[in-house]
Amino acid sequence: MRGLHADTGYLMYRLGLRSGQLFNTFLQESGLRLRHYALLRFLATSEGALQRELSTRLGYDPSAIVGLVDDLEKLGFAERRPSPDDRRSRIVVLTADGRGFLRDTDEAGLRVTNELLGPLDATERETLHTLLQRIAEDGLT
Repeated sequence: MRGLHADTGYLMYRLGLRSGQLFNTFLQESGLRLRHYALLRFLATSEGALQRELSTRLGYDPSAIVGLVDDLEKLGFAERRPSPDDRRSRIVVLTADGRGFLRDTDEAGLRVTNELLGPLDATERETLHTLLQRIAEDGLT
């Protein structure tokens, strides 16, 4: 009989839970959660995105995106602006304060990653990252 740790999918699930717990703990002071952080990180890689695009790209329910963006707007980390392509649509953009928040959390995010990946050496971490990136690019986009 195979144990739970023999199942790769289960291990990934458990590591995802642990990673989420660690990130939520470090974000706790700011009042944000991992979902907010993920949205901010996504916005940092774009010139702005429609809410429905955020929903699709992050895999969150559209109604959840509305609340997350509302929270980030209240903190001044993101704002809704008219879309340059369609003035009736609104895009969500990262503000200067949002960029500052991400810069300030870089070190804490690195500590979370180091704690989670502590048993791996640098080469193993790079290999794991490359493999996870390949899976994510093929299966999560």
